Amino acid sequence: MRMSLFRRGPGRVTAREAAERTGHHPAGSAGGAVLLDVRETQEWRAGHAPGALHIPLSALAAGAPLPQEAQGRPLIVICRSGNRSQQAAELLAARGADAVDVVGGMRDWLRAGLPVVDDRGEDGTIA
Repeated sequence: MRMSLFRRGPGRVTAREAAERTGHHPAGSAGGAVLLDVRETQEWRAGHAPGALHIPLSALAAGAPLPQEAQGRPLIVICRSGNRSQQAAELLAARGADAVDVVGGMRDWLRAGLPVVDDRGEDGTIA
């Protein structure tokens, strides 16, 4: 039986905790959890965490599989404010994934001074 890095069931983490668990923060461990952004494509293009993977909540809800790089790894799910990511984490946990979501979403990620890039790799914004 695989041991979970997170508490049982979908939990919630802060933006700083998410950054540490995904290697976005100096204290983070590289190669740990995957940051999975579930916002819509236009939101993603405007600004997202570097290295995050993208799949809209609408696609997940329709049964789309996770990106290959996210399969079998702990997931930290993020959206703009934390509402959609909480829904996505619950959906993913029901599918057997080890998933938590970020309270405050990308808004708190940005407020914490964490990096945000657009789809060209330049400074991004959170809409």
